[in-house]
Amino acid sequence: MDMGTLFRALADDSRLRIMLLLQLMELSVGELAQVLDQSQPRVSRHIRILAEAGLAERHKEGSWVFLRPALPRRDHPAARLLDAFLRREDAVGEALAAQHASDRQQLSAIRAVRDQRAADFFAQHAGQWDAIRSLYVPEAEVEAALAAMIDDRPLGRLLDIGTGTGRMIELFGPTADHSTAIDRSPEMLRLARAKLQHMQGGSVDLIQGDFYALPLADAAADTILLHQVLHYAQNPQAVLDEAGRVAAPGARIAIVDFAAHALEELRERDAHARLGFSDEAMAALLGHAGFALADTRSLSGGTLTVKIWLGRHHGEPARIHHRDRTQETPRKAAA
Repeated sequence: MDMGTLFRALADDSRLRIMLLLQLMELSVGELAQVLDQSQPRVSRHIRILAEAGLAERHKEGSWVFLRPALPRRDHPAARLLDAFLRREDAVGEALAAQHASDRQQLSAIRAVRDQRAADFFAQHAGQWDAIRSLYVPEAEVEAALAAMIDDRPLGRLLDIGTGTGRMIELFGPTADHSTAIDRSPEMLRLARAKLQHMQGGSVDLIQGDFYALPLADAAADTILLHQVLHYAQNPQAVLDEAGRVAAPGARIAIVDFAAHALEELRERDAHARLGFSDEAMAALLGHAGFALADTRSLSGGTLTVKIWLGRHHGEPARIHHRDRTQETPRKAAA
């Protein structure tokens, strides 16, 4: 691929408008069609051209397809040049700059729709989440304890497995070099997108994926979070082995979950596959995945005790791959 290929793909005002918008936020095909006032088939054609040129990346979440810029991640001489060009409105011409200003105003309407959908979802599920939260200390105390444990050094490339509503990325993403939020549920990812849509464009990737088969390369993360996720796993060891695979040498993993308990109603009512974990069990799980248990915190104050376990990766990522992907995947309550 050369610069000529890249810039030929941009030889159309609509494709330039798309790239300018993607610098600001990740958008679905339908949302782009709304902003551009074009049919979805026409927008899809523009997207195909941009994707084939390596300028944009498509990823599917349920029946939706979302777009994000690809070049900032590419090790290509044109990447920095094109990114700088797209960020200079004077470089794209006065007429297109004026059109882009109008396009940006329409993003406010898209953000408002996302926020309303999130609010409606929260309202429908508030009772269920409040019932679980009433069993343990306030979430603000948990977040403060987690921050105290991981904020002693740079977060680097942050990975939140089972991101749910995206609260962990909202909390820690601003100080990370880059954040990746993964969840299997397209509905939860749409909630996370609404929560995170005001963060800097390109700083967060939201990816639909299974915690037994993370869609990431080996050694791709420096800090890994599993916040109230592991108790949903039928096979917690497989989840942590996969986390070990994507952990860079020396990476840290922080697991927030419940201490071992006997509340069977959580298994029956809320689909908890595991009734918490003991320190000994967690140390064994982490050790098998290539992590050494470095620190623990206990937060009492309710029927359930919240635990935070911090592990450090020994060096080589785990190479164990579990082919049985039939287990349940995480569903997180709202933050």
